[in-house]
Order: sequence, then C-alpha cells, then structure tokens
Amino acid sequence: MASWLTRRIRLVKAATRRAGGRERTCLATGEIKPEADLIRLALAPDGTVVPDIAAKLPGRGLWITPQRDLVDTARRKGGFNRSAGRAVTVPEDMAAQIEARLADRALSLLGLARRSGQLAAGFDAARLAIKAARPAWRIEASDGAADGREKLDRLTRSAWGDDIPVAGCFSAEALGAATGRDHLVHAVLGAGSQSAAFAATMRKLSGFRAINEF
Repeated sequence: MASWLTRRIRLVKAATRRAGGRERTCLATGEIKPEADLIRLALAPDGTVVPDIAAKLPGRGLWITPQRDLVDTARRKGGFNRSAGRAVTVPEDMAAQIEARLADRALSLLGLARRSGQLAAGFDAARLAIKAARPAWRIEASDGAADGREKLDRLTRSAWGDDIPVAGCFSAEALGAATGRDHLVHAVLGAGSQSAAFAATMRKLSGFRAINEF
C-alpha cells in the first residue's frame, strides 16, 4: 500500500505542476508544497484553529502536511502561532479533528459515487465489477468477515494484479450510513471524478490512520 501511495503522491504533484496549481508553505516543516499535498486550517473569529478540509472557509488560512506527528509537534512547539503571526488557540485534539473530517469527506465521496453509479455495493456487485473493469479502489469494512474479503482479494489479483488499493479503515456501519444501507462490507469504486477525489482524500487520511487495516 505504501508504494502505491508514493506513486500516487508523485502523480498528483506532477499534475499540480502542469496545471500551475498554487503552492503553500507547510507551517510544520517550512517546505513549499502544492496545496493538494497540504491541509488548510482556518482561524475562527475567536482565534481558534479549525480544520478546513475543503479549503473554503473565509479568512486567512494556515497550511500543514497531513501527518499526525507534524500536527502534534507544531501544536506543542508553537508552529501555529508563528504561522499566524499571533497567538491562536489550537485544540489538543487537533490531529484527531483533522482525521475525523478527512474520514467524513471520504465517506461522503463514497455516498456520491453510489448515487452516481460509480460504486458497486455488496459482495455480488463487487465481484461482477471486478470482472468487468479495473477498479479504482476496493472498499472492505474493517469489521467484515475475512472469507469474503479473501475471495475478492484472489479475484482481484487474478484479474488485475496486486496494485489495486484497498480502503479497509471504515466500519460496515459507517460505510452503510454513507451509502444508504444498514451496513456495507464489500464495495468497488470505479474510475471517475469521485474516485479521483476519494484517492486524494485517502492519501491525506493515511497520515493519521492505517488505510488498509488487515
């Protein structure tokens, strides 16, 4: 999984450079990076730092590399204050807040993909989707039974090799709630606009939790 994410990061960086995307300075490392590689944080009117995953909140933004250790270190050592140019309030659970917002974003994208026909939900639908076309992602509930996942693992390897990414960090209940079902254990996300956004979100989420927890 790490090698796939590394390749994805390189591709996103290259695409950003070609598109002339804006760059920002990471407040934790001082590195200049494309916005696509960073998380935006906004300042609330009372000076509290809040995650701005969609980068749409008004006011001045602070930018940081999406890694738990960098967020925690910057909070402890005053990195947010230096970047803002004044004293700001950074919640102790800032890294957890960012993680939760990214997870919500990823689940929301799966819901959109389901409604637009880009997500095959359920074991049988996932099996047929794998046979029909190369998946962009496979989705496996973290609390799902191993036998169903193993069957789809074998089918995917046989059809497409070992480099299809798997998101295994959401519960069946969370996946079901996002896709309009009681629960969801297996799904396949096809290529399309939602899969591109999902990949970008999961790349950032991987700095806060293990993406494939099996």
